[in-house]
Amino acid sequence: MLGTAACLVLVLSGMCAGEGVLPPGPLSGGVAGTVKFTTTLRPTGKPLFSVSWSFNEKNVVTFTSVNATGSGYEDRISLDRATGALELRDLVLEDSGEYTVSITPDGGQQQQGKTTLNVYALVTGAAIRSPEAILIEDKSSADLSCEASGNISTRVWMKDGRPLRPSSRVSFSVDNKTVSIRPVHSSTHGTYQCRVSNPVSNVTVAYNLTVNFGPHNISITGPSAAALGHRATLQCTADSVPPAHFSWMFNGNETHVNNSVYVIERLEEENIGKYTCTARNMVTMLENSTVLNLRASCTAPCWSFLVLLISALTLRGLM
Repeated sequence: MLGTAACLVLVLSGMCAGEGVLPPGPLSGGVAGTVKFTTTLRPTGKPLFSVSWSFNEKNVVTFTSVNATGSGYEDRISLDRATGALELRDLVLEDSGEYTVSITPDGGQQQQGKTTLNVYALVTGAAIRSPEAILIEDKSSADLSCEASGNISTRVWMKDGRPLRPSSRVSFSVDNKTVSIRPVHSSTHGTYQCRVSNPVSNVTVAYNLTVNFGPHNISITGPSAAALGHRATLQCTADSVPPAHFSWMFNGNETHVNNSVYVIERLEEENIGKYTCTARNMVTMLENSTVLNLRASCTAPCWSFLVLLISALTLRGLM
């Protein structure tokens, strides 16, 4: 009895009868797009006695024996007379608001429902703005701003395909529009993505941020021992942006080799010694060096001589 009385009060207020006639909302739509307000009713084979849709208490369409379409909805709506579903086309931002439906089946009880429609301007023109100044590791700072037009619900930042998270160097504005990096580091170098979205659209843009750093991790790859008379190649590498310039020294003396590869076409005794590679970054104005000590390895003639020497000593001992 209590439930019936409560329902009667709600019926008088126009609410109880609408319970369940519309799926849970709200609905979302994009400007110039289409949205369909479905109902929970199934076709019975008999046309509905009446259907009335209103928006913010103004008539959208009323169907009884004839249709009465509200002003501004001509050629924008379609009504399913079997279920009471409404299709609304060519959406504009002003279509956002509360929609009410009242449905009376043939020989049945009136049913009502309410739902909300949110219309969003599509996200367009997304871009990442960044400083034009030259960025140098541990000396410069950078602010990246994610700009876009339309109704923006969220902005999500990524770096090299992975989520970008706050750290001792990285911070975000309250609306996630701007990411600040203070100071920049070699790990800051890379591709940044910003995904701008709302419930009906999303756009992802990318920006390659250049941080000048290094040279770091300089090393020489090549043999520490090589056979006399053979070719020996030493290669110097370093992590650097922009790429480092290389120079070589041999036993403390400058050479004429100014690239990453040092080639000794035929190794002689005078080529044995200490090779120093220096990498220089012409933007950061930093340099770093490393050393490789090259020695001669024993060749086949060397082993033959040792074998003959051992044999001669052995024979002398036997005699």
